[in-house]
Amino acid sequence: MTKKNIDRRHLLTAATSFIAGAGVVGAATPFVQSWMPSARARSSGAPVRVDLSRIENGSMVTVEWQGKPVFVLKRTKDNISNLRDESHQSELRDAESIVNHQPDYARNELRSIRPEIFVAVGICTHLGCIPNLEQNGQLNASHGRYYCACHGSIFDLAGRVLLNVPASTNLIIPPHTYVRDDLLEIGSDAQTTF
Repeated sequence: MTKKNIDRRHLLTAATSFIAGAGVVGAATPFVQSWMPSARARSSGAPVRVDLSRIENGSMVTVEWQGKPVFVLKRTKDNISNLRDESHQSELRDAESIVNHQPDYARNELRSIRPEIFVAVGICTHLGCIPNLEQNGQLNASHGRYYCACHGSIFDLAGRVLLNVPASTNLIIPPHTYVRDDLLEIGSDAQTTF
């Protein structure tokens, strides 16, 4: 066999191996992708459960539901007292949540089923940014807040918007319920009382 034939054979072997490898990858890709949840499944709104026993007083966790961040805050007694303060009510654009962004069972001064647990979609109602939780925020020395740094909107720890900020409505409260005392389910409207 001549050197020219050997070089040609190596080239054909390499090209054939490359084509075969590409074919295997091409055939395997749909198979591997079938293991992953579809975009529809990820954003379908299937209920999400949150273990409340893992959240300390004054702390918040964020979970994803319907492709959106949902804040779950365990409010302190001081937080609750501050939210009920009459002078604070005068700082709010819609203190009584007239614009209906919550289920009927959360249509109260704390916008929640249980006073100590606050659940809200974590998207600013101005332009869709995600506000940050700031405990001991600028509302008052002992008030916390959700602050949207993009445009300066401020919400209290019941998700109610303050006066004179860009956002015009309160944060949205998603449907939620308690499966048991320490287990919250977001995306379900069934009422459970403990």
